[in-house]
Amino acid sequence: MPLNRRKFLKRSAVTGAGVALAGGAAAPAAQAASGAGASGRRAKRWSLTVMGTTDLHGHVFNWDYFKDAEYADKAGNAQGLARISTLVNQVREEKGRCNTLLIDAGDTIQGTPLTYYYAKVDPITAKGGPVHPMAQAMNAIGYDAVALGNHEFNYGIETLRKFEQQCDFPLLGANALDARTRKPAFPPYLMKKFHVHGAPPVTVAVLGLTNPGIAIWDKAYVQGKLTFPGLEEQAAKWVPKLRSMGADVVVVSAHSGTSGKSSYGDQLPWVEDAAANVARQVPGIDAILVGHAHLEIPELRVVNEKTGKTVVLSEPLCYAERLTLFDIELVFAKGRWEVESVAASLRNSNSVGDDPRITRLLKDEHAKVVSYVNQVVGRATETLTTVDARYKDAPIIDLITKVQEDVVKSALAGTQYAALPVIAQASPFSRTSEIPAGDVTIRDLSSLYVYDNTLVAKLMTGAQVRAYLEYSAEYFTQTAAGAPVDVEKLTNANNRPDYNYDYVSGLAYDIDIAQPAGSRIKNLTYNGAALDDAQQFVLAVNNYRANGGGAFPYVASAKELWSESTEIRTRIAEWVTAKGVLDPKDFASVDWRLTRDGTPVF
Repeated sequence: MPLNRRKFLKRSAVTGAGVALAGGAAAPAAQAASGAGASGRRAKRWSLTVMGTTDLHGHVFNWDYFKDAEYADKAGNAQGLARISTLVNQVREEKGRCNTLLIDAGDTIQGTPLTYYYAKVDPITAKGGPVHPMAQAMNAIGYDAVALGNHEFNYGIETLRKFEQQCDFPLLGANALDARTRKPAFPPYLMKKFHVHGAPPVTVAVLGLTNPGIAIWDKAYVQGKLTFPGLEEQAAKWVPKLRSMGADVVVVSAHSGTSGKSSYGDQLPWVEDAAANVARQVPGIDAILVGHAHLEIPELRVVNEKTGKTVVLSEPLCYAERLTLFDIELVFAKGRWEVESVAASLRNSNSVGDDPRITRLLKDEHAKVVSYVNQVVGRATETLTTVDARYKDAPIIDLITKVQEDVVKSALAGTQYAALPVIAQASPFSRTSEIPAGDVTIRDLSSLYVYDNTLVAKLMTGAQVRAYLEYSAEYFTQTAAGAPVDVEKLTNANNRPDYNYDYVSGLAYDIDIAQPAGSRIKNLTYNGAALDDAQQFVLAVNNYRANGGGAFPYVASAKELWSESTEIRTRIAEWVTAKGVLDPKDFASVDWRLTRDGTPVF
């Protein structure tokens, strides 16, 4: 009796079963080329192309919902699965559909107002609810398998499981384990046979690996339910199994970058960006599709330390801006198929137009979201922008901290912590966000807070807050007094991203960038008096930071007083809607400034 999808998923959660598919059934059999072998016989050869995307983050069309316009950037990039579909069609035409495989390395269902809308506004989990636009698009394009990304868990396991049911392909996660049984909660792998004319079939295995950081970043959803061990140890477990099961080609789809580093420091014993480690340490892998880091890596060759063989890695940027092609050549020798060579390259989405089939399929969903984000919720008395928010205390970021303070104060009213001062953190996520004077829409506010973070209240001491600020101030490049100040080089020291620099409201302090990291916070006061290291504060903080994202000191281990599941973005929209008027006098304050030896930089 055939195993239907729901029964399979139930079984796979218990047994760790993979997915086995027979390829080429709907297409003519691939022809095996031949060439002269060492014995004079003509060796059979076959070519496979594995196409890959990653970090799609809900981009179906080349559309910027925050600007209500076609997407455009200085590099001339284009985005969206509609473009990818055109590229995929071209490759299938060139190579032969039965000679290709299409996979993705995760972060699919979060990242745009489109994905937010179908998770929260018109949720796919509702009875009789819609089919997720990403499932519709990826089913139509014909994906074979998709690895789980960390952002797949942002809306909770119920939403993820519903999305999984709606997909015609498996969501792979060999290192996403049931916390109780320690067995895979999702299919670990896909096995697919490709029929070759005049030769045995070629068996291709795709192993899916996700990011251990999920245990930190989405702790509220996964703690006690799922656990996420390291990519290296799980690849070492599964790759030999796949080979023993007859895999001629092993491709890993890994939601993990190549740097070998972790943003969460030593909070977990497993590396965040471990793809290159997997290539070096685990024998038997031919290629790795890399994700998570949002980098463009056409081809990276890594030598396996145990076998001396080369593993080819590629990362196709993000947002469907690139498509990776792994061109794999095989030869039939000694009674089995062997990989002779692997080469990786990228194709650019800006070289093609949208596939009209995808445009027609999702035009209604797109229109609903455009209408939603253009709802007017208030009026701004002046234009607010993040243009210089990285190095100057900007009112637009103060709006975030004010909203967070108000929500937490209200939540703690009547509790034993109600009398404690509430301070709040916020980061300059975007360098281009703007709330224009006049009508304020949901998309204006969404562009300010682009992540689906939620709010948490943590109990911190003055000494811990001071250490927190010192760590945050490492974001700035040390600049001697009197030296020229180039704002393009002033920030992002040691490649720290903007989202890992925090304002903290409710305090006043200087950041002396002439001083070395760790000695920069000066004149730190609360209510006009020097900060008391023993004083207790309630820190209103987003869940990413509260769970250890960015490795800020003390906050992850601090006592949690309260948390909620409503997005901070929604709280900002509610606050503006209630006020009706967005006036900086209601939220703006100058809490911090950059100095050099006591002299203000600006």
